[in-house]
Formats: sequence, C-alpha cells, structure tokens
Amino acid sequence: MHANGAGYPLDTAPDGWRERQAVLAYGSNANPSKISWMRAELGLKGPVVVAHARCDGLAAVWASGLRFRDGQRPATLTALPGVEEHAVWFVTPDQLKVLDICEGRGNRYHLVRLTGPDITLEDGSAVTDVLAYIGAVPIRYPLLVDGKPVRTADVPQAQAVELVGEPAGSPGVACTVVTPPDGRTFP
Repeated sequence: MHANGAGYPLDTAPDGWRERQAVLAYGSNANPSKISWMRAELGLKGPVVVAHARCDGLAAVWASGLRFRDGQRPATLTALPGVEEHAVWFVTPDQLKVLDICEGRGNRYHLVRLTGPDITLEDGSAVTDVLAYIGAVPIRYPLLVDGKPVRTADVPQAQAVELVGEPAGSPGVACTVVTPPDGRTFP
C-alpha cells in the first residue's frame, strides 16, 4: 500500500480494499515513484492499495511510438504466452479518474475490462473483473520487431527507444472497452 509518500505492508490497507475496482498495472504504473508523481502532479488522494499479481497470457511490451513529452517508448499490454509478474491497483472512483487523466483515456489508451487472462495475487486468490489500459491508437499498439512484440522485461527502456519495427494491427488483448462513466456507475 502507498500512503504519505511511502510503502506499507498490504495488511495495513483500509478495510474493504478487495471490494475496490481492480486495475492491472504494468510499466511505470507499477512503480511507487509514479504513484508519488500522480499525487504531486495530478492530485491523487488516499491510500493506494497495490498488490503483486501473476498474469498468465498477458505481457507488458514496448509500444510502437515514442512519448512526445520525453521521447521515451512507453509500455503497452498484449496477449502473449507465459506468466509475468505485474501489479494490481485496487482503486476508488476518484483514483480511477486520476488514472484516466494520466493515461489519456480515449486518446492514447482505452480503459478496458479484461475478458480472458488468469490473474492471481500472491496469496493465490484469483482476481476477477479486472480493468487495464491498452493502446487506443497505433502509436500505442505493440511494436513488432521482426513480426513479434518486444517484452519490456527483455529490453531496458534506454535501449527500447532505438527499436525499429511496425505497429501491430491492434492491441491484441481479449477485452471490452469501458465506455466513459456517466456519473451513475463505477467505472
């Protein structure tokens, strides 16, 4: 759990955290310093409950385009065989709004409901009804080098900026796009 600029054991999380909306976090969103940045720059409030998760059939890969603000290559999500370690945020409605702003929901990334992956927490419990952000436009689709996505675990970000390839034809994730909230539902 992240609160007051520091990390704490999950057993200190607020009561009812498992009833919050689960959002798969990969790339920089799994980094505590990004949570601190969102607090300072985007007004993220309250305890951020984050748990380690094993994801079967999903991988963080490098996106086909570079970020305008810093020239770095962001991560995106795609379906690939194998198991990867990621994180799951258990968010409040207000925290999801901040994530939407950070991810450029509807412009750079879509908020989606994952429909196929097997996601489990460290304690072995399955996480269902999981949201994630996936590329909404070709520059945020997976980069294909020699026809294959490049896992972020295989190539460091400093080298990822030099990769050359083509964007995939789609994000490649089994999901449904979550339409923008209407104020009556969450999300």
